[in-house]
Amino acid sequence: MTDDSLFAFWWLTALRGLRRGEMCGLRWTDVNLDQGVLTIERNRTTAGYTIVEGDPKTPAGRRAIALDKRTVQVLRAHRRHQLDQKTAAAENGKAWTDTAYVFTRADGLPINPNYATTRFRKLVQRAGLPPVRLHDLRHGAASLAHQAGADLKTLQDLLGHSSIVITADTYTSVLPDVQRHCADATAHLVLAAARRTRKKIKNKARENRPTRRPKTGAPIPSAPGTAAKPQARTAKREKNSKSRVAPTSHPRDTHHPHRPKSKKGLTAVSAGQTLHDLVRPKGLEPLTF
Repeated sequence: MTDDSLFAFWWLTALRGLRRGEMCGLRWTDVNLDQGVLTIERNRTTAGYTIVEGDPKTPAGRRAIALDKRTVQVLRAHRRHQLDQKTAAAENGKAWTDTAYVFTRADGLPINPNYATTRFRKLVQRAGLPPVRLHDLRHGAASLAHQAGADLKTLQDLLGHSSIVITADTYTSVLPDVQRHCADATAHLVLAAARRTRKKIKNKARENRPTRRPKTGAPIPSAPGTAAKPQARTAKREKNSKSRVAPTSHPRDTHHPHRPKSKKGLTAVSAGQTLHDLVRPKGLEPLTF
């Protein structure tokens, strides 16, 4: 189809999802190739054998369509081919009508919408493809955009639907791979957040973990300026332990009664003295007759 005179017609329909009537009613004044955007302003369709041209199908059909760089190149090539047709018609003395439509016949008049449908069907048969309607290219464009990451609101604006319900009912179930991709992306997001949270918890626990004392009795390393404090505390503990002397016997030990080492204050009793001699004051000895 690349050598077909309406190759830009098939390309634009398959990638941007325009309706057949919107493609046939498109004019060059509605296309800005420098900005990469075209505007849908009219709809050209048929009613029996009569061609009817008017406003888009719905008020939402009047919209702006963004164009990628490759589509802009295709439209520029189509424009050059159209100008060559105009020049060749003038050289050969053939009639040419400058209608300013993007897709025209060899004489410059706009194509019939039914002609586009018939020509596309013949091209599909010639290529040996399964039966594909021209309108299926519009559905394919929406499905590809949905798979590329476009949400329903973007699809609604692209297709010109009057309600997002139409978009949701038509295109949410066409691509199960999109739902699978969404599920994988959601799971990846949750698992990545869990890994970050777990790492933060581990780092916080490592910072708050107390320093363990070495088993060999080696001094605990500390920050500069605080090394003297553990040493002073250790020396004080050793001093207190030295000042404490273990008792030789317990007061309640009946086998080894506690006796004072010093005999100060005790009076020795000789064999010739009695208890009365000890308690009688000196100078009051008894008179003998």
